Amino acid sequence: MIIRCVAALLACGGLSTAAVAADHSDAQRELIALGVEYQAFDVPTSHGVAHVHVVTVDLRQPGVRAGLLYPGAVSARQPVAQMADAQDAVAAINGDFFDISDDQHPGVPATGSASGPAMMDGIALKAAVPPGQRYGWTPPPGDTAEVIGVGVDGRARTAALTLHGHIRTPLGTLPVAGLNQYALPQNSIGVFTPQWGTASRARAACGHDDDRSGPCTHNTREVTVHNGLVAEVSDTLMASSIPSGTLDLVGRGAGADRLRKLRVGTPVAVAYWLASTSRVPFTFAVGAHRLLRDHRPLPGLDADQAEPRSAVGIADDGRVLRLVSTDGREEDSTGLTPQELAEVLERLHCDQGVYLDGGGSATLVARDPATGHDTVRNSVEDGHQRSVPNGIAIYAVPFRSPDLPLLPPLPPILDSTTR
Repeated sequence: MIIRCVAALLACGGLSTAAVAADHSDAQRELIALGVEYQAFDVPTSHGVAHVHVVTVDLRQPGVRAGLLYPGAVSARQPVAQMADAQDAVAAINGDFFDISDDQHPGVPATGSASGPAMMDGIALKAAVPPGQRYGWTPPPGDTAEVIGVGVDGRARTAALTLHGHIRTPLGTLPVAGLNQYALPQNSIGVFTPQWGTASRARAACGHDDDRSGPCTHNTREVTVHNGLVAEVSDTLMASSIPSGTLDLVGRGAGADRLRKLRVGTPVAVAYWLASTSRVPFTFAVGAHRLLRDHRPLPGLDADQAEPRSAVGIADDGRVLRLVSTDGREEDSTGLTPQELAEVLERLHCDQGVYLDGGGSATLVARDPATGHDTVRNSVEDGHQRSVPNGIAIYAVPFRSPDLPLLPPLPPILDSTTR
């Protein structure tokens, strides 16, 4: 069953600083698994009521863990519920913003790949595109490689993941400036691995670092490296899969000129890694944008535009995750502004919080104990899930037996104290 709670309005139009306390002592919650539960509540605002959906995850519970929701390739996309079912997850939420269209560059297909960094099973899947090449949310200055994920210590955390790497050849060492990215920095060289998928690499040479609509460069070079040797070279960026044991080096502008010095048969050694601002290595991470730091919303968040939103909060020193998604663009639910979303995370007792892709991408799913399948809990746009490139998956022992113990009581879903 679902709890619905209501908070009061601020006269100035934000959320209440003295929300009505929710008495949960007799309320029934929908237990998805031991350590995982789903709740829903309403948040009245000056622009209407927003329906908010929350999956709370206790990472201390044995068998409960979080991982990357992944369609099998960086440039692939699938609906959240489909990926969650395929990965046997008990809950999941959509992830990063992504290359959804490329109408600014006719003839160049969109790749569907995410904007920010991503890691899975401790392995770097991709790095962040240049700031001006991002879709959706405009991040704060300096926020170009933020992620949320879980470390090898089992605790959730936020950090920045920055790409480092080099290409060693008999002619010298070349810097690596991209990893499985739909957009490379101007005049740079990027690495594409078998994890990229089958999408065309042509988009990587389009746009400027500070302007996604900038033109594509015709000066491109693709070098295929197989088992440490240059196997093939081309001035055309390909749209084919990359076999195991093979890397494709893609250059644009001056980067292409540097790659033209490599001939078939040249020995090449490629190394790359994502350097983290966290001292604890990630087991998985997905691109996100900061909303909440040290239990306080960041200054300057948009307080005007209400939309369907997805977010993740971290509580109890990384031991608890809260996956949050809102309904919106409907008669009975307006969505939330980023400022309001941050305030909801704050009153959900989160210390840190991040914003994920929203709008038609906002999707939260949880296992239905009756069917054993993941079902969408929020109201998605036009009644259809959008295919997305990644997300966060929650794994646990499904809750099916009434004899299993209940979870310990959670604090009120909305904090009733006055700040």
